Amino acid sequence: MIRRLLRAALMVLLLVVVAGAITFLYIAWRINDTGSHDRAQEADAIVVLGARVTQDGAPGPDLRVRTLHAVNLYQQGLAPYLICTGGYRGDRLSAAAVARDLAIATGVPPEQILLAEDSMTTGEDAVSAGELMLARGWNSAILVSHPLHLERARLLFLDQGLTVYPSPTNTNLGSIPVRERARLTSREVMGIVWSSLEAAGLPDEWTAILSPYVYRPSGSEEAN
Repeated sequence: MIRRLLRAALMVLLLVVVAGAITFLYIAWRINDTGSHDRAQEADAIVVLGARVTQDGAPGPDLRVRTLHAVNLYQQGLAPYLICTGGYRGDRLSAAAVARDLAIATGVPPEQILLAEDSMTTGEDAVSAGELMLARGWNSAILVSHPLHLERARLLFLDQGLTVYPSPTNTNLGSIPVRERARLTSREVMGIVWSSLEAAGLPDEWTAILSPYVYRPSGSEEAN
């Protein structure tokens, strides 16, 4: 009897492990697939997801690349507005404010740039930008970020009732070192799982254990 119970328990455990592995691999594939294709098309606005700002107030490498990519899409006429996200409202060194200044310096009229601040995570970016857009009757956005960050961001913006067109800063994922790509992909899988658990209603104190894996400082990319 005990052996049967042990075998049943082991079989259940094995099935759980296999299901978890399949789920992980599927999400990882989705992350890389989204980052491999630029799906930018005409939309109401272009959303630049925030990233690190240096201590002297300059945009970090990620923020600079994201902003310049968004400006290029704007100059192609794909959307009439830029929305810069991230940081505390009114802070001249917030990611949103720094991205706006860079966009203005490259020729985008100030009146065509909106700030979605008071956000420190991708989920908060989605809420802040979503509220700003829906208040203006806009419902479609080109979403600009690091390629391996875009799938998580896409899902979070979809949750705000928006139509989203992901536009990665670089679709050549082969240019990312293999170990770094694996690390970033794993981090984004954890982020998507975290968001899914929160949406399912799990208590914050349960899901918060995933926070260090998603938001700890790391490497060359600072997906927020």
